[in-house]
Amino acid sequence: MRPYAPLDHVSIAVADLARAGRFYDAVLAPLGIGRVKETPGAVGYGTDRPFFWLLRRRAAGAVQPGIGLHFCFGAGTRAAVDAFHRIALAEGAADNGAPGLRTEYHPHYYGAFVIDADGYKIEAVCHQPE
Repeated sequence: MRPYAPLDHVSIAVADLARAGRFYDAVLAPLGIGRVKETPGAVGYGTDRPFFWLLRRRAAGAVQPGIGLHFCFGAGTRAAVDAFHRIALAEGAADNGAPGLRTEYHPHYYGAFVIDADGYKIEAVCHQPE
């Protein structure tokens, strides 16, 4: 039996599932997150089970990223955050904040921010000192 989790999973709708899948395959890999399940019209990412899903958008404009909608993935190291950002930009994401400390959150908050091709704001963060 799985342990209780306050947040079990998140799903986002994407215009092009194949394109989004290639992007998330690449940017989540340095964070130790990969594809763990595929169904027609969906791809699930996680470690042992899916917690982040991409869903094929059924109609144009059916789901749009909202102002302030933001997904943050945990990273074990600052180097993984750097790799996430570098790969995301190489895969066509827009820069929304280069890797670095964000001490306004806490002294060891090291994050990087991008916007994917569907307009979703995604981040990777490491909370470890150095």
